[in-house]
Amino acid sequence: MATILICPGLSDSGPAHWQSLWEQSMTQAVRVQQADWDNPTRTAWMAGLASAVSTVSDEVILVAHSLGCALVAHWMAAGMPGLTGTQKIQGALLVAPPDVGRAGFPAPCFSPMPTVPFPFPVKVIASDNDPWCDIAVSRAWAEAWQAEFHNIGAKGHINSESGLGDWKQGKDWLSELLSQAG
Repeated sequence: MATILICPGLSDSGPAHWQSLWEQSMTQAVRVQQADWDNPTRTAWMAGLASAVSTVSDEVILVAHSLGCALVAHWMAAGMPGLTGTQKIQGALLVAPPDVGRAGFPAPCFSPMPTVPFPFPVKVIASDNDPWCDIAVSRAWAEAWQAEFHNIGAKGHINSESGLGDWKQGKDWLSELLSQAG
């Protein structure tokens, strides 16, 4: 079974966040660690992701939230540094990608968002009332990435404040990616 690499966004994912709940309940889930969760730089975060991927011996599914989505997009667009052979990455679940180019975004070094097609299956999950990204922007990125797009309605930034708990629908989408792996 593929390893699930959890890629949190700015400030990490707290204990009530669906990513943390998944990490606790899935034995194959591992959180990507970053040196500075509150003051991210793209190069340091990409190095953290590359390090996490390189320590996994089997196939990988990336599960990113918010700034973690921008991280995955930048890492992939840069040629997935630290990885030999793109077949190791079997898919990505990108949840609530933020508009990294908007005025006042707290991590401007992640702008602009890459719009290069992904070489593996991707599902983009967005909310129509996300305060960090307009649904039309998320949809346009999904199209550019050649990703499957899902609008889950009014769920804010799809984080712990969204009241999703263990988020069964998200797990179902992850299961679809896992079944396609290999």
